[in-house]
Amino acid sequence: MGRPPREPEVDTDLLGDHPHVLIAPPKHPLVGRHDISSSDLLTNAFLVREKGSGTRALMERLFDRIGVGSDYESIEFGSNETIKQAVMAGLGIAVISAHTVQAELMGGRLAMLSFPGFPIIRQWFLVRRRDTPMTPSAKRVRDVILALKGSFLPGALSRSG
Repeated sequence: MGRPPREPEVDTDLLGDHPHVLIAPPKHPLVGRHDISSSDLLTNAFLVREKGSGTRALMERLFDRIGVGSDYESIEFGSNETIKQAVMAGLGIAVISAHTVQAELMGGRLAMLSFPGFPIIRQWFLVRRRDTPMTPSAKRVRDVILALKGSFLPGALSRSG
């Protein structure tokens, strides 16, 4: 989980980095530029997750930092897959988990934009309810996952563009 809930109370174990990137279709005019300004970004439609999503909260904090009261167009979607497809179709740009789009970036179906502060590195956590005793099999699964030390997470992405 990328953002453990406040309730119910949970115990968390850190699994590893969870990078978020800014993506666009490969032929987007901002791809390959290293001088993208806040106003350049804000002239685009942003494809966003639903309210309550951790990725949506991350994107809103970005707009608080770069937009300072500026209006921007956004289109809300309920899944990362829909956002990926909509970006590939040229409907806008998005902030999304790099793990979610790694295959599309490597295959050239999506491109990362180079903007200060990206990628934004959050963390992945293994989460379990604090009020529920752990069964021996659940403890074994937890121990195996933690022993992997995040090696199952996709590797670092190189900047495209």
